[in-house]
Amino acid sequence: MGYMNAIRVAGDLCHMLSFAVLLWKIHRTKSVAGISRKTQELYVLVFLARYCDIFWNHYSVYNSVFKVLFVVLSVGVVYVMRCVEPHRSTYVPDNDAFPARWLVLPCAVLGVAVNPSYGSAFEIAWAFSIYLEAVAILPQLFMIQKHGEVENLTSHYIFCLGLYRCLYIANWAYRYFTEEGYYAPIAWVAGVVQSLLYIDFFYYYVKSKRASFYQPVQISLPI
Repeated sequence: MGYMNAIRVAGDLCHMLSFAVLLWKIHRTKSVAGISRKTQELYVLVFLARYCDIFWNHYSVYNSVFKVLFVVLSVGVVYVMRCVEPHRSTYVPDNDAFPARWLVLPCAVLGVAVNPSYGSAFEIAWAFSIYLEAVAILPQLFMIQKHGEVENLTSHYIFCLGLYRCLYIANWAYRYFTEEGYYAPIAWVAGVVQSLLYIDFFYYYVKSKRASFYQPVQISLPI
């Protein structure tokens, strides 16, 4: 299928499902407890940097729709967490203590230093977004490690995020063996790093859900 294939589509749908689960959790519980606002804000930076080309690059309706949805949904989540009651009052900054600002600067430096086209501001922004997405989950993982337990819906959200990235790695492998000249080392390395961060969470998620799909996930992550 070339650029589009069933694995890529499955990854995109899994990514969208993560948003659906997160929004359902926020709506159902009227709470953002257990959700890292810092991770959500990092994702806003990721999507704004990566998809700023929507104004001049049009690959397909599918691609454009997903770009808009990812930007709008990520901004919407942060807006609810910062501005909408009663959700805003359920956010506890002390629980979201990871120094996320220290992730942004190194990723920006990497974006400038290692990118596909050094003469293109967009390619620098794209590379920055790839590097930042690889580590954007760290504040969330730090929060759940600190608490020692993940609420059921939040655990499904994190699982879908991790599964999306694993599916994308499978998509890259498929493209490497089926598309002549396909080579994307920046995305590959960042994607592998991102997936490795989820390994311990996956272990505790599967262990907990084997006992009961609806129970919280007891967790101890090495962060």
